[in-house]
Amino acid sequence: MWLIVSILVLSFLIFFHESGHFLVARLFGVKVEVFSIGFGKKIWTKTYKGTQYAISAIPLGGYVKMKGQDDLNPNEINSDDDSYNTKAPWKRICILFAGSGANILLAFLLYIIIGISGINSLLPIIGDVVKDSPAQNAGLIANDKIVKIDDKNIKTWRDMSDYISKKNTSINIEYQRNGQLYQTTLTPKIQDSKNIFGEDIKQGFIGIKAKGEVGKVNYTLSEIIPFAFNETLFAGKLILLGIQKLITGILPTSQLGGPIAIVQIISQAQEAGIIALLGLSALISINLGILNLFPIPALDGGHIVFTAYEWISKKPLSETTIYRLTIFGWILLFALMILGLYNDISRIATNIPLK
Repeated sequence: MWLIVSILVLSFLIFFHESGHFLVARLFGVKVEVFSIGFGKKIWTKTYKGTQYAISAIPLGGYVKMKGQDDLNPNEINSDDDSYNTKAPWKRICILFAGSGANILLAFLLYIIIGISGINSLLPIIGDVVKDSPAQNAGLIANDKIVKIDDKNIKTWRDMSDYISKKNTSINIEYQRNGQLYQTTLTPKIQDSKNIFGEDIKQGFIGIKAKGEVGKVNYTLSEIIPFAFNETLFAGKLILLGIQKLITGILPTSQLGGPIAIVQIISQAQEAGIIALLGLSALISINLGILNLFPIPALDGGHIVFTAYEWISKKPLSETTIYRLTIFGWILLFALMILGLYNDISRIATNIPLK
């Protein structure tokens, strides 16, 4: 069952990505010849209004084949009016960006559903107060629940922690004690800490520890859009930071996961419940959107770079250059896939848990 759910989740995310390309291509009058979920041999096809819709044997990707554009044959050109390569550069960039844009939009919509449904989160309830800390000096005690800091409503421990960590000036805290609301003012103390990548950083602390109480957090209609936007932005930043740390060597390449890791994580999320599965799907969708915008030939980002060069220089790259760069891009992608698969197998062989 978990394998079926994993395939359905990945197929849905890919479908949304390719639908972005498809809809914007059709909007600009480009003929879409093939819309496929998966790669390899087509196991189901249906042709409708000149487009062949297909499900292919390898459910680890998908593609939209537009007239005059082919990643496997980058030299293919067509001079018809409904061809991709005859459209203005800005239109082609819009078509290329639309896939990633659709993935980010999907994540935003999933976070809206999560916010409406409610999500189990660590509540902002104090479990312990550090002696002589700003919190103790301001009168905060165990079991106080933080409900507002300055003008920001606090619903989860992460809301509170993220806000305080960036502050080194006086803040006003509204808290609940025995059903009554109180206010106090304090100034966070800047201390040494470590981020999620193990790097040394400095951030604000007030000297409190979480009680560890988890509860279902719901958001009102006026809070849903900001919540979904902030979660989408937070996930995007986290993914970009993770990629940066991999490139700079702060994170080892052994942390890179492949298809097996994705299936395992989806399986774990499925067991945790539908909200956890929706949250993971949103995260993978953002990941898919961001990675596709990287300037690697054969990815959307690589084609955007090629098209931007043509737009600026008023002439396209030579067919030979595009062909060679695209082949290099495919080799790089396959190498990354093999590395991810190797890491997956190594984790299974050595029983290293997924983080």
